[in-house]
Amino acid sequence: MFYTPRLRLRAVEPEDLEQAWEWVNDPEVHQFITTTWPLSHQDEVEWLERQRRLPLWQRPLSLEARTDEGWRLIGNAALVRIEWPHRWAELAIMLGDKAFWGQGYGTEAVQALTGIAFDILNLHRVQLEVYEYNARARRAYEKAGFRLEGRRREAIFYRGAYHDSLLMAVLRAEWTPPEWWRTWPYPGAAAGHGITERPATPR
Repeated sequence: MFYTPRLRLRAVEPEDLEQAWEWVNDPEVHQFITTTWPLSHQDEVEWLERQRRLPLWQRPLSLEARTDEGWRLIGNAALVRIEWPHRWAELAIMLGDKAFWGQGYGTEAVQALTGIAFDILNLHRVQLEVYEYNARARRAYEKAGFRLEGRRREAIFYRGAYHDSLLMAVLRAEWTPPEWWRTWPYPGAAAGHGITERPATPR
């Protein structure tokens, strides 16, 4: 598992699917992701089966927030595409629990995935696409060090209007890791925080 000051990133388990099914069918959530059609429980089961056939480092990770009651599932994230010859990856994240929107959890998760890409997988570049109208996500990516590189004009049709899709990216040389990432493991690891082991870099 990977830990940040407030999050735990772990493998997706079958018991996560019920919550994920609710999120992807919530109009407030799926307006920001590629899924635009209602999905069934079986769709989610088949999705997990497809993910388990991927290499370990491309499989999605469940995002859990530390609360007074314990760990609470709030979303998932992944490096959904990795081009090893060119050393870049595409990052995707869904923060499905709306109670945790606007509190910096998205930024923290993106910082963790970016750190994993650079310091564990030895990648050179991380990129993503975000819908122009998703201002909250854009702010999170900017705080995590991503820069706007371009746009696909009117590539997204939503609620009767066309919107641009923005390409953002960060290079290893320009990424400034947060303080908790720079200390390995960062202070607090003894209390169940911090990454305590470096997995071997895939070749």
